[in-house]
Amino acid sequence: MKDTAIFAGGCFWCMVKPFDSLPGILSVVSGFTGGHVPHPTYQEVTTGTTGHTEAVEITFNPEQITYEELVAIYWQQTDPTDAFGQFADRGDSYRPVIYYNSEEQRKIAEASKAALQASGRFTDPIVTTIEPAEPFYPAEDYHQDFYKKNAAHYNAYREGSGRAGFIRQNWT
Repeated sequence: MKDTAIFAGGCFWCMVKPFDSLPGILSVVSGFTGGHVPHPTYQEVTTGTTGHTEAVEITFNPEQITYEELVAIYWQQTDPTDAFGQFADRGDSYRPVIYYNSEEQRKIAEASKAALQASGRFTDPIVTTIEPAEPFYPAEDYHQDFYKKNAAHYNAYREGSGRAGFIRQNWT
């Protein structure tokens, strides 16, 4: 049994590792979704003219890990109060989005967002959008498993972008 989850949370390099080694995760693919150009390249997306967000598509076994658990992990990788990008990455292609592929996923995401807002963890509003899934296009091979292939660059980027510090300050 398998299902998919699609999350956009800024740079897709930083969205792979938190999910990649969890029990029940079958694959995590970096790519693009939400735009109007079929099969965009990274270069096309970075122009800001395709309408895509950088995202990850997670294939998982719902008998081992639930969508609700994945959404909870997603929140802890992002700044849900920043609608205009994530950390050092700015613009629409880096905006935080939970893309749902079923009514059940939409309800889980909406309930989770409402609970996070009600928790008082953040004083600013939770602005991450929840949108229907659109076609997902895998990014080029050099973007896949970047944290494994280029560990030093990945770690420096995760720290330098401000993501790691934000997570330490707000989620741990």
